[in-house]
Amino acid sequence: MKNRFAFQPRYFLFWLVYFVAAKAVFLLYHWARTAALPTGTVPRLFGYGLRLDASAAAYLCVLPFALFTLGSLLGTRFPLERLLRGFTAVAGVVLAALTTADLELYRAWGFRLDATPLQYLSTPQEAAASAGSAPVALLLGLFAGLLVLGWYLYKGVVGRLPALPAGFGRGRAALAGLLYLVLLVVPLRGGLQQIPVNQSDVYFSGVPFANHAAVNVPWNVVNSIFLQNTGPSGYAFLPDSTATRLTGQLYAPASPDTTRLLRPGRPNVLFIILESFTGKLVGHLGGDQGVTPTLDSLARTGVSFRNIYAAGDRSQKGLVALLSGYPNQPATSIIKYPRKTERLPHLARVLRGQGYSTAYYHGGELAFANMKSYLVTAGYERFTERADFARQDQNSKWGAHDHLLFARMLRELPRQRPPFFVTAFTLSSHEPFDVPMRTRFPGADEASRFRNSVYYTDHVLGRFLAEARRQPWWNNTLVVLVADHGHPQPGDSPNHAPAKFRVPLLLTGGALRPAARGRQITTFGSQTDVAATLLRQLQLPATGFRWSRDLLAPAPAAWPSGAAFYCFTDGFGVVTPAGTVTYDNVARQVIERDSTVSDQQLRFGQAYEQTSFADFLRK
Repeated sequence: MKNRFAFQPRYFLFWLVYFVAAKAVFLLYHWARTAALPTGTVPRLFGYGLRLDASAAAYLCVLPFALFTLGSLLGTRFPLERLLRGFTAVAGVVLAALTTADLELYRAWGFRLDATPLQYLSTPQEAAASAGSAPVALLLGLFAGLLVLGWYLYKGVVGRLPALPAGFGRGRAALAGLLYLVLLVVPLRGGLQQIPVNQSDVYFSGVPFANHAAVNVPWNVVNSIFLQNTGPSGYAFLPDSTATRLTGQLYAPASPDTTRLLRPGRPNVLFIILESFTGKLVGHLGGDQGVTPTLDSLARTGVSFRNIYAAGDRSQKGLVALLSGYPNQPATSIIKYPRKTERLPHLARVLRGQGYSTAYYHGGELAFANMKSYLVTAGYERFTERADFARQDQNSKWGAHDHLLFARMLRELPRQRPPFFVTAFTLSSHEPFDVPMRTRFPGADEASRFRNSVYYTDHVLGRFLAEARRQPWWNNTLVVLVADHGHPQPGDSPNHAPAKFRVPLLLTGGALRPAARGRQITTFGSQTDVAATLLRQLQLPATGFRWSRDLLAPAPAAWPSGAAFYCFTDGFGVVTPAGTVTYDNVARQVIERDSTVSDQQLRFGQAYEQTSFADFLRK
């Protein structure tokens, strides 16, 4: 017969075993990556991960242990066992849901589940569309399996709560329960050391997947919600003065000159953001041939930038980088904080102040990921979004497909007061890659469906531009074409890989000088540099965009061919002609580094991460 006073240790053990089992499920779900781990890594990741597992188990024990203590004091009048089982059942459902969601989100995003999905709760339909390519039946089966596993574990490890032994006073029983409650402090903190346990304590390998697998998902979610914004200490690599000096070297102009690409006058600007257009599918960037014939043709007749990298890996991060010239954050996004985004510069606001009319087009919901508050603050005068399309035209899981978006723009742009700054954001090349076009690239795998969706958007973009050339406004219009971010496919690039972040940037339109056509710009830069580059071409000051530099001006002396900084979850990368270095902020170690990359490049990346995040906190 089980002893009543063994209930609390058994309850803690139940959750600990559950988390170990959930870790095993994660490794099996990602078996290809697990099998590629060096020999002996799997047992070590279980061992290192045990501290976070124990911490998460302890947090789940706080309320049951408090109830146990209270129930021991009040006796049989208190429905202790019913409350304990009810709490455990609710917690079990929530944890099974988090564990299951994490399995597929890690495949898509490359990092363990944290607070990021909370940005999408206000637009659940769009969030569901984003997960459209997930194996729903398998995930539901695993969710059910985790619930069954939890039930059997509870029965086997915990079982029913025994009554108090005869003659054992309630006060003594409550005191014993209180002692176990106090002892939870040790696993809560992850031990007796001075600093409580955190992610870095379970990072032990040079292989990012092994470190990620060791993390406890529920602990990670709660930690990211409460601690992601606590301060810059996690990114304090260098003395502040040194970090500021190293970062400033990238923005020190070699001269005030810039290459003039536009004919005289004040042109219209049509700024088109292409969803997920990775350089891996763009032929003129060395990617797959035949997927983006429109962009490849424009590279021969317009101006193409060959070494541009996305600042981050999500749409809302790309918007801020492109339209405000502002860097991304490693564990959050500034777009979540309207108070902060109100203090950002914005192309629409600057150009509106110069007499431009402004409009924003998107076939989906602008409220997704809090983008609308950012765009409204930017000062766009008119918005077109999903609700503005006829019901029958909302034929994508996200809203209206791109051919309908472009058709609407063709109808309405002639009525836009010149000069205009119009931003359009496509959506059809987002998961689940379901496009209204005959299959161009055979195959049902994710990479093939993604290729088809990119080809579709490139195709309808080409038709739009062909029609636009016949419009009166075309001859005085500059068209900017750029991606919001890259994509792991094709090739399933790791979360930190530079190939995942390389994106196209092209200029076309009747406002280009004839001599500029076919020009290739090879300097290395980021999405954040588009704002200053555009404003300088319009002969407008870009002083408010302090994190943006003109890609057509002479490069700074410290970086004669430029440099591109990008940010992924709790890490960064820096790309120059010398190569790429990527760094894990949690493990405090280099992930990958080309042999030709200098220590200066790594130090610059650390300085940039430190100073840009400090600036974010001050907003």
